[in-house]
Amino acid sequence: MPLPFPCRPTALILAAFGLMAPVTAQAEQVTVFATASLTNAATTLAHAWSEQTGHQATMSFAGSSALARQIQHGAPADIFISASTDWMDAVETSGDLRAGTRRDILGNTLVLIAHGTDVAPVTLDETLDLAGMVGDARLAMALVDAVPAGVYGKAALTSLGLWDNVAPQVAQADNVRAALAFVAQNEAPFGIVFATDAAVADTVSVIGTFPEGSHPAITYPAAITAQSTSPVAQEFLEFLSSDTARAIWHAYGFSVLD
Repeated sequence: MPLPFPCRPTALILAAFGLMAPVTAQAEQVTVFATASLTNAATTLAHAWSEQTGHQATMSFAGSSALARQIQHGAPADIFISASTDWMDAVETSGDLRAGTRRDILGNTLVLIAHGTDVAPVTLDETLDLAGMVGDARLAMALVDAVPAGVYGKAALTSLGLWDNVAPQVAQADNVRAALAFVAQNEAPFGIVFATDAAVADTVSVIGTFPEGSHPAITYPAAITAQSTSPVAQEFLEFLSSDTARAIWHAYGFSVLD
């Protein structure tokens, strides 16, 4: 589904970091499976790495759950970046991570969004009549039992005592960017996404941020897969925490942990 929000112009961002000069090197390839919420930032970061090293990073974006299962079934990924520790745990438990390469790199926040650019904010607590706000429409969320943004969202709503009432009105999407698109295209008036996703859509408003204590900490781990044969996988993994990468992550609204 085409998204109504483009990536920021990569060339302009790279120029801002002084990364447009070409690098002569023996080109190598790394394949990165990254959670959908990293689409804009990781695309920019991959270009920055290529500009610096001359190597190429092929990015594949989807929900963390889908990517984890693909890796477990032998998909040729060199790097896995998940939006939850649970799915990285699953890949590690199945023996599909290279030992000693896992690290936590990013954090995020969870927000309630509404279609439109000037929507009044609400207080996200036990008194909010979210079901009444949604009415006969739908609340867009990523898959609530599989995809991290949906899992965090369900946990937050449950913690606030709102889940049971609003659950019948939830429209579940395959990943957080698809949930964002529902709201951006006015197919649902409200949705729950990561703050960094909301920031790339021009037709939505953040109307509330869920309290940190209402859901598990949002942590993005990264690791090299056990089946990786790329000679530059370790180099790319280390680049994720470089000064260049930190500037890019921050520019897209992520907190940097590593």
